[in-house]
Amino acid sequence: MHKSIAVGVIGATGYTGIELVRILSLHPNVELKYLISESYSTYTINNIYPHLTNVIELELIKLDISQIIDTIDLVFLALPHGKYPEIAKELIDKGKRIIDLSANWRLRDAKVFQKWYLEEIISTTLLDSAIYGLPEIGNYAAIQTTNLLANPGCYSTASILGLAPLVSGNLIDLNSIIIDAKSGVSGAGRSLQLQTNYCEVNESFAAYQIGGVHRHIPEIEQELSRLAKTPILVHFTPHLVPMARGILATIYVKPIEKLTSLDLYHCYTAYYANSKFIRLNNSHKRPQTKQVRGTNYCDINLYLDERTNQIIIIAVIDNLLKGAAGQAVQNLNIMYSLPEETGLNHIAIYP
Repeated sequence: MHKSIAVGVIGATGYTGIELVRILSLHPNVELKYLISESYSTYTINNIYPHLTNVIELELIKLDISQIIDTIDLVFLALPHGKYPEIAKELIDKGKRIIDLSANWRLRDAKVFQKWYLEEIISTTLLDSAIYGLPEIGNYAAIQTTNLLANPGCYSTASILGLAPLVSGNLIDLNSIIIDAKSGVSGAGRSLQLQTNYCEVNESFAAYQIGGVHRHIPEIEQELSRLAKTPILVHFTPHLVPMARGILATIYVKPIEKLTSLDLYHCYTAYYANSKFIRLNNSHKRPQTKQVRGTNYCDINLYLDERTNQIIIIAVIDNLLKGAAGQAVQNLNIMYSLPEETGLNHIAIYP
């Protein structure tokens, strides 16, 4: 019997934060003790999200580390990039564990982070000790022992999982990678922005941050380069789809040598043989975000275009689950030697 893990969520009222609250409240090994929000302190969480009435009615409190430090084991940071990075140092100095869902600790090079996010890392010591939390690509053992977990980005998760077996196996031309990715509007967060206003996105479909400028590009390249053991550049274009949640990444690559569809499938089944949340679909199943909505799964479809000698990989995730909160809880489970799927056995909401 595992003892209860006392956790707090800083930034509990954003879309990622509220998904953490939902999942953690049902986790059999977690005690959800503190919900922290600068914007809504003194309210209860169900005042902000009425669907939680009679289910979760914890009070939202202001951030004061001294109030929570003695009664907490782990803190989820669901804050914007660059927001309060000094919190991580203060908590770790006190012996606490952190799962940070922002980009603060994902990039290994502080100069690269500053270039892409226009923010400075508060502590290069912490940056050096942070572990990138994508368990399926060989990070499992490091995740178990870390006190600072950098939870991956949503686009990055779908893209890296879609490509990892081929990149690790040196089976593709590394200069041929094209990632065409689409996301639901919740990926932009809960704050008001003109470009995510209902009238702007409804009945429309738009590409954005075109020309290699999206912030998840260096994260994708960093992890793929680590797997390939050589520097990789990718072509990445994101799109906004008028739906609440979900990511579908269509990835195009050229094989180095001739492969069959069966070769491709065996490559992925071998690589992900022990991965609880990867589901491989045959080419007869149509990939769609609805099949993973509300779950921590990444579904991957594989296609071989023999006419053009091109491999097409389609990876779908729920951006708020496997792309954020679900993956964070998966990492918590690994950090505390729990089965990976604990508290994450969700069936997709369908239709």
